Amino acid sequence: MSAGRDWAAWHDAYDRPDSPLAQRLLAVQARISQALDQAPPGPLSAVSMCAGEGRDLIGVLREHPRARDVTARLVELDPGIAQVARQSALDAGLTQVEVVAGDAAQVSAYAGLVPADLVLACGVFGNITDEDIARTIRGCTGLCAAGGTVVWTRGRGEPDLVPQICDWFAAEGFVLVGVSEPGTPWGVGAHRRSE
Repeated sequence: MSAGRDWAAWHDAYDRPDSPLAQRLLAVQARISQALDQAPPGPLSAVSMCAGEGRDLIGVLREHPRARDVTARLVELDPGIAQVARQSALDAGLTQVEVVAGDAAQVSAYAGLVPADLVLACGVFGNITDEDIARTIRGCTGLCAAGGTVVWTRGRGEPDLVPQICDWFAAEGFVLVGVSEPGTPWGVGAHRRSE
């Protein structure tokens, strides 16, 4: 992650509807909603790495008809930010959403919920090396259930790594559901794990 950045203050841009971060959030939420809409009936599990305040998943589950089907774990390193997410889940009545203050790189943080039907890697790929992005995508094969969906983000500044990220997912047996157009400053993608 970017050293020295005030991550709590960084989240403030979500509250400005015209900000790229707020616009990216809407695109992420649309992908999450689509994944829930297309998931088979019955219980679902979701995990979110580097979850921040959980605005993506909590924001969708607050209104989504499948909300009660979803048991989720959000993993966020910063305890203060994790507490904001925890309170947001409680305020939304989402008692089945657990927020853990921990290291998202530790697979043990997801124990009991993986392989999951929905894996969120939002805000991750722009803060780690290319090699670590490829490694994380390989790790998604263990985190994501067959038929499950990974939703991810990455800035589209030059060099635009989004096409390479799509190739890395394809190499691991994931099928592209969709990715935002190159003209946007951010990339939001969704890949489904082959069954």
